[in-house]
Amino acid sequence: MNEKTRELIRMINKECIDYPDYQIVDEKEPKLYKEMFPFSSPPKILWDGVIVPMDIPKELWITDTSFRDGQQARAPYTVDQIVTIYKYLHKIGGPKGKILMSECFLYTKRDKEAVRKLLELNYPYPIVSGWIRASKDELKYAKEAKVKEVGMLASISDYHIFYKFGGLSRSQVISKYLEVIEEGLKSGIVMRAHIEDCTRADILGVVVPFVKSLMRLSEKYGLPVKIRIPDTLGLGLPWPQVALPRSIPKIVWILRNICGVPSEWLEFHGHNDFHMGIANATAAWLYGAALNNTTLLGIGERAGNVPLEAMVFIYASIKGDFDGMDTRAITEVAEYYRKEIGYEIPQYYPIVGSNFTVTRAGIHADGTLKNIEMYLPFDTEKLLGRPPSVSITPYSGTAGIAFWINHYFKLKNNEKIRKDDPRVIMLHNEILKKFEEENELVISDEEMLSLVKKYFPTLFERKS
Repeated sequence: MNEKTRELIRMINKECIDYPDYQIVDEKEPKLYKEMFPFSSPPKILWDGVIVPMDIPKELWITDTSFRDGQQARAPYTVDQIVTIYKYLHKIGGPKGKILMSECFLYTKRDKEAVRKLLELNYPYPIVSGWIRASKDELKYAKEAKVKEVGMLASISDYHIFYKFGGLSRSQVISKYLEVIEEGLKSGIVMRAHIEDCTRADILGVVVPFVKSLMRLSEKYGLPVKIRIPDTLGLGLPWPQVALPRSIPKIVWILRNICGVPSEWLEFHGHNDFHMGIANATAAWLYGAALNNTTLLGIGERAGNVPLEAMVFIYASIKGDFDGMDTRAITEVAEYYRKEIGYEIPQYYPIVGSNFTVTRAGIHADGTLKNIEMYLPFDTEKLLGRPPSVSITPYSGTAGIAFWINHYFKLKNNEKIRKDDPRVIMLHNEILKKFEEENELVISDEEMLSLVKKYFPTLFERKS
């Protein structure tokens, strides 16, 4: 343990000196951290310079909330769509169940039917989990659905406690949460507390005593109480030197080391309001949370959630292995969203966007002609079932044309057409004339085939 870690522990102990048993500190006025969140300007980063150590869990998992948070950002899925997407989640997660859990609403007739059909599939993973508000009445939905795990909304910042709950104190609100969690545990349900807006919360005065109380309930009933850390407005930051409550590494470290939450019960839930979702989720893994909550394609409220497909690749980057996850199924589910659900994936979207493996610049095509690894981060054909391709524009050059021909006709080794082939040069000149005289911006694949047939007729004989 380094000196700065000891300094952090001393700081926490000093802050907690007035409540050694980690009782909730009630305040007359809300603690809103206006020095960080002035509202009249973007959030400000404050640094305390205290560095907590990395502590990557031995096992990492991805969890899913496409059917809960994802449905809060789009038209609800049909029951059949939920079942099909869930099957894709199962396939992506592989035999080791690396997509550990999928979270569902439990309210409407459609919700209940969907959960019933998911449970009938009897897949070990993803575990089918419910979601409720902090109400004993809503626990009945979890019991009726026969889910073994349920997440409960537990808004934790003073923005919520002071302005949502009609004059209740911090301790009164937390007591309400604890009552519902305990009732769920009495019923044999694994409970998961979603400490909403954690990155604007009083970590030491509210979060720590609440989570320690949850750990005592877990011990009492012999069941896990999992902790989800929602970065509700995407305000978290991935650096340990950042001051609380915005530092994801510090929050995770405190929950692990001060509250005693096992890493496998600790889950991060990120939003992407400031483009930091994936960075924060990665930091959560690096500093001790074993679970990362995601949605397919990042579909979620406002700017979206952490994309599941991104964390599959971050997982492999950290662990050096996909551990059986089926990355080609990511391409399959993306196609399902496009064709069956009618969801338009932005063409420049990472991993599954239509432009992900496409180059338009001639210099990039030239590099790819010489070495396929030059302009690709990994073997997209092997891992995603998507070979590299080129779109012909005024800037593609002879290299782009040669690459297009080789790619389309699957030419290998000595069969490949070179960019200095006289036929390529003639074809290129004709294309340039089209751009200049016909005001075309992109040459379609159909047009390219017509032109290639003119200059390379033998390729069509070969293909037939």
